[in-house]
Amino acid sequence: MRAVIQRVKRASVTVDNQITGEIKQGFLVLLGVTHTDTEKEVDWLAKKITDLRVFNDSEDKMNLGLKDVNGELLIISQFTLYGNCIKGRRPAFVDAAKPDLANDLYEKFLKKCKDFGFKTEAGIFGADMKVDLLNDGPVTLIIDTEQR
Repeated sequence: MRAVIQRVKRASVTVDNQITGEIKQGFLVLLGVTHTDTEKEVDWLAKKITDLRVFNDSEDKMNLGLKDVNGELLIISQFTLYGNCIKGRRPAFVDAAKPDLANDLYEKFLKKCKDFGFKTEAGIFGADMKVDLLNDGPVTLIIDTEQR
């Protein structure tokens, strides 16, 4: 699994002019799934993201976690994170999981984050989504379970 995490002041996702997910302070997570991913990657990545300490404390140091700031999560499925742009001018998506596996693991990831006690909002898997955010910092991190 691959995730791009953005620390945000607010974020929302819209599908067909309807807001399907909206958060205040927290993380916007773009989540990609590859064909070899399992629940093991879901568990590890959900814990890693929700335990990150990247919010500023009173001394302006990145010491606080999502729980410390009552942070929220907006998680968007993003198969293009597995786009390979090395050859040619159009990305190849052969490393992205097939939709049935990707959606299953995406839904399990959402549930895991909710089970950790976080307000967790989402887009709609496979839909054309419009994402609006106010990046805080900016702080943007990339985590790939293959590199652990």
